[in-house]
Amino acid sequence: MVKKLAGKYFDDFNVGDHIRHTLGRTVTEADNTLFCALTLNTQPLHINADFAEKSQFGQRIVNGIFTLGLVVGITVPDLTEGTIVANLGYERVLHPNPVFHGDTIYVETDVLEKRESASKPDRGIVRLKHSTLNQRGETVQTMVGIHILRRGPG
Repeated sequence: MVKKLAGKYFDDFNVGDHIRHTLGRTVTEADNTLFCALTLNTQPLHINADFAEKSQFGQRIVNGIFTLGLVVGITVPDLTEGTIVANLGYERVLHPNPVFHGDTIYVETDVLEKRESASKPDRGIVRLKHSTLNQRGETVQTMVGIHILRRGPG
């Protein structure tokens, strides 16, 4: 018996599909500070309240790479958990609005393109646009992920 995995197989995606991920995550000051410490990112907009208060934002902003990682994590259960072969890359990562401590992040995904692998018939490539929204419905990040996924059993 073949067990169905949580993620979607290549065959489960259709160009034009729109997925609203139910999982949301509130970003904390600890998340941002720890991420900056772990990655040696000394950008004062992220870690220096005095500096950031004098910026156009008036407060610290969350590291955009942390946000990108969080977006990927939020999408895994619905899209790629157990079905992904590899991430080929992320393109067009944009940050139209900042993320602040206390913001809650939600993600919606649109299937842009899919194609079967020319060399490996057991997999295919999908391009997915992830749109990241805060609790006010403002877009705070967009990106396109390119993933190799397994084909479904049978």
